[in-house]
Amino acid sequence: MTWFKRENGEFAGAGSESGPEPGSKNVRTEGLWVKCPGCRQPLYKADLETNLSVCAKCQHHFKLGARARIALLLDPGYEVVDTGLRSTDPLNFSDVKPYKQRLRKAQEQTGLDDAILNAVGRMGAHEVVVSAMEYSFIGGSMGAVVGETIARAVDRARTTRKPLIVVAASGGARMMEGVVSLMQMAKISTALAQLDDAGVPYISVLTDPTTGGVTASFAMLGDLNIAEPGALIGFAGPRVIEQTIRQKLPEGFQRSEFLLEKGFLDAVVHRREMKTYLMRALDFLKTPGV
Repeated sequence: MTWFKRENGEFAGAGSESGPEPGSKNVRTEGLWVKCPGCRQPLYKADLETNLSVCAKCQHHFKLGARARIALLLDPGYEVVDTGLRSTDPLNFSDVKPYKQRLRKAQEQTGLDDAILNAVGRMGAHEVVVSAMEYSFIGGSMGAVVGETIARAVDRARTTRKPLIVVAASGGARMMEGVVSLMQMAKISTALAQLDDAGVPYISVLTDPTTGGVTASFAMLGDLNIAEPGALIGFAGPRVIEQTIRQKLPEGFQRSEFLLEKGFLDAVVHRREMKTYLMRALDFLKTPGV
């Protein structure tokens, strides 16, 4: 039975150095396996998905899409809201390919309008507003649509007095939109200040990776800042920092466990325990008047 394909394009069959015999029946396994970046072991994709996209061997947390994230956190019956917003490409930007083309491709691949999805629903005894980022949409970058969608989630939480949970997964501001993308940092931060004045809880969940302008704004402004294990969290990436300061960084620098040790995070929580942890946290952060 053929399981793996060599780099030179030849197949290596189980117990055979020369590959399958001519005319033999082969089982197509392309796309059924994935290699864990943590322990380098091959994982059966169906088993990985059953385990919430966490490696059963080393507990490496794979990236999770916005839809899967919302389904993981909210009870069945939630409602997806604030859809239909799409970038207008304000700069008519083009590098190796036009920005409009990048947007169309990302929309076709993900089925989303942009790198964000809002939903309202229940998390046990709590009614909440959840905003989850989609990393596979141009690296989860934050442009005008992402900023507006998160701002709407913040406003919805404030007016309905429902706790807000934002799940960050982003490479930072979307530079194809220039200063428009950078403006979203101030826009969301201002909305969160109003949410804080209203006394409505905001919990920030940081996943791998959370970097750039997202880290420098809403991702670190939660009443509680929680991260998944092993998540890369920071402003500039470690390679950029090493090249700038010309020094080797400490082991695990910018990973969630390192940030917890240095006081930048309140907790590091396994994906399997995340919903239970959030519900327990919301018990302590009850909104006044609710």
